[in-house]
Amino acid sequence: MGTLYLVRHGQASFGADDYDVLSPLGHRQSVRLGEYFKSKGLVFDAALTGTLNRQVQTFAGICEGLGATVTDPPATRWPGLNEYDSAAVIATIHPQPLARADTPELYRHHFRLLKDGLAQWMAGVVSPRGMPSYSEFALGIRQALEHVRTQHAGRVLLVSSGGPIATAVGQVLGTSPETTIELNLRIRNTSVTEFAFTPKRHMLVTYNTLPHLDAAEHASWVTYA
Repeated sequence: MGTLYLVRHGQASFGADDYDVLSPLGHRQSVRLGEYFKSKGLVFDAALTGTLNRQVQTFAGICEGLGATVTDPPATRWPGLNEYDSAAVIATIHPQPLARADTPELYRHHFRLLKDGLAQWMAGVVSPRGMPSYSEFALGIRQALEHVRTQHAGRVLLVSSGGPIATAVGQVLGTSPETTIELNLRIRNTSVTEFAFTPKRHMLVTYNTLPHLDAAEHASWVTYA
């Protein structure tokens, strides 16, 4: 039986012109996770990442903490692990530009719109510009999980984003779209979700854990965006 570790990327640059870059804290979170894996003696037989900068940079930070290079193990770039475009999802129900989310209320407003837009996208009601249908998005994640099951048998590291990881958990547990959205919006940066797997199926072991940030000194490192 193998073990798949699904890791959400570190804190990105929410509210900046380019979200798809790790913040300085996001890099520290990633390195710290690698250090934790090293302290546990974890050696990965294979790795997959999406192709987004924040996903690739998180993998590089984990490797730095492990004391490995970004090619040890080599990471397979898997576009099906890329996140949906949240701005495009929101624009389907709120075409007017949003104010920069620099207050708690504007931040909550952003995620209320995102939650509504995701529900409509998943139901096939809206088609966000430049994005696949939700069924195509879900297929890319299903194919990544199938690849892990059929091609590997040891420890596999997968670095992606909240949407794909929540979708993967939803596929394994058979959750409703509403529950999958709730899972998505609760996933913390560099959190670890663990699946056990056989050639036939995946089984959820843990979800959205932060063992590398448990110490009081890292309490302020827990982030969601």
